[in-house]
Amino acid sequence: MTDVSRRTFLATAAVSLGAGLAGPGAPSAFAADDGFTDLVDAHVHVWSPDIAAWPLAAAFTKADMQPASFTAEELLATCRPHGVSRVVLIQMSFYGFDNAYMLDCIHRHAPAFAGVAIVDHDKPGVATEMKALKERGVRGFRLYANRKNAEGWADSAGMKAMWECGAEENLAICLLADPDALPAIAAQVAQYPKTPVVIDHFARLGMKRGLGTPDAQGDLDRLVTLADHPQVNVKVSAFYALGAKQPPYDDLAPLVRRLRDAYGSKRLMWATDCPYQLDKGPAGEAHSYAASLELVRDRLDFLSREERLDILRNTARRVFFDGAT
Repeated sequence: MTDVSRRTFLATAAVSLGAGLAGPGAPSAFAADDGFTDLVDAHVHVWSPDIAAWPLAAAFTKADMQPASFTAEELLATCRPHGVSRVVLIQMSFYGFDNAYMLDCIHRHAPAFAGVAIVDHDKPGVATEMKALKERGVRGFRLYANRKNAEGWADSAGMKAMWECGAEENLAICLLADPDALPAIAAQVAQYPKTPVVIDHFARLGMKRGLGTPDAQGDLDRLVTLADHPQVNVKVSAFYALGAKQPPYDDLAPLVRRLRDAYGSKRLMWATDCPYQLDKGPAGEAHSYAASLELVRDRLDFLSREERLDILRNTARRVFFDGAT
C-alpha cells in the first residue's frame, strides 16, 4: 500500500461530535510527570530498503515503499526519546504473508517488540502456523475487515480456525475495519466471546463523508455498542489522518471521550501508525511523533492520570506483551 493510498483511507474524516469537552487546548499538569515512561506504541509498520534480503510480495515494487526505509532501528531512534520503549509491529502489506522481516526485528530487539502477523486463512493448517508464530513473538493476526470480507467469515473454515485459535492461545484478532463491516464484526465477536479483538484506528470512522452525517453517527453508535463485548479493544490511533488532520488534534477529543465512556480506558490503546504519523500533510501540516503522544498524555483533560497510563501503556501491554514489566 502506498503512502498516498494510506493517507487517503481517512482523508475525508471529520469529527463533529458536539460539546462535552472542557478546554482541550490547554496542556495538562501531566506533561511534566516523569512517570509516563515505558510507554507502548500499539501500531507501527517497519520495512527495509534491502529488497534482496527481504523480498516484496508480487503485487508491490520498490516505488510503493514510501518512505523508502523505515527500519526497526529508525523506529527505535524515533520513539525512545519520547519514553516509548515497546512497540507492536504490524506486518507491512509490502511483504504479504511473508512475516520474515518483522520476525527478524522482534528477535534482534527483544523484548522491545511484539508482532501482529498476516497469514493466509485459506491455507490448510492456519492454526498450526499461528501457534508457531506465537513462539516467535507474534501476539496478534491482522484481518482486512471490509464489509464483503467480514460477511464471509461465518462460512469460512479458515476463519473459524483462526478465531478458535485466538481464543485458545490468547492471540488477538486485529481488524483493519471499515465502518460498514461493524454489524458483521459484531456477529463474529458474539460467536467467539473468548477471542481477543482489537479494532484499528477508531474503525476508520467517517472515511467517506465525515462524521457529521446520520450514517456516520450510526457507525459510531455501532462501534460503541461493540463495547458490550468485553474482549473488544479499540486503538486510539492515526491522528494524522483523522478530523482536521492538523496537530494538536484537539478536534478528536470528543471521539476519544465517547469511546472512553463506552469502553473504559483499560480497553483503549494509543498508537501512532508510524511512519505515516511522521509525514507532512497535504497542506504542509507538521505531523510528528510528539504531537500524537501529546494529545493523550497532555491535552485531554477529561482523562485521569491512571486513564492516560492505561491508554499509553497498560492496555497494549496486557493484550500484546502478556502484562510483562
